[in-house]
Amino acid sequence: MTTPHRGAARTEAIMRATLELGQEIGYAKLSIEAIAARAGAGKHTVYRRWPSKGALLLDSLLSLHQSSLDFPDTGDIVADLRTQMYAALDLLGSPPFGPLYQALVGEAQNDPQVAAALNGRFITPQADKTVARLKTAQEQGQLSPAFDLSLAMAILSGPLYFQFLITQEPLTHEYADRVIHALFDGMGTP
Repeated sequence: MTTPHRGAARTEAIMRATLELGQEIGYAKLSIEAIAARAGAGKHTVYRRWPSKGALLLDSLLSLHQSSLDFPDTGDIVADLRTQMYAALDLLGSPPFGPLYQALVGEAQNDPQVAAALNGRFITPQADKTVARLKTAQEQGQLSPAFDLSLAMAILSGPLYFQFLITQEPLTHEYADRVIHALFDGMGTP
């Protein structure tokens, strides 16, 4: 029988092997068998915990970021959005998270289970944090009562995902500043 500590250590070794191999050979060449071999585990051990390599990669990536994308609340919504967006861009711009997250989003297009898990465990919680912070700002009078919070979330994240996934241009802090400026200042009348 596996002890809880040994089970946690095995899980950590498998997730670490997933990230290492994913970074070395890429998601397309990644296999459960190779992950199991690197982690010193049987492939059946891996399959008992994860139904697919996409599900395993998602858990492995989520283990990296933990609460690094939580929102500060300094009382200045623009500064707080900037801080959070910079943290997200830094995470997406660095290996292993960025390249493997791109691959996972690609996998989600073909695997409904991976898509549902990615949305439920990462995308929706991050969007909810953004909307909650915007709502607090709205309640504090920093944003108009008519400000559409869900649309603002889409406007903030859409350009980042477009650049990250479609054009594959580097995500920079300057680009985040441009997005924030367009939302809060740049759309006003002259």
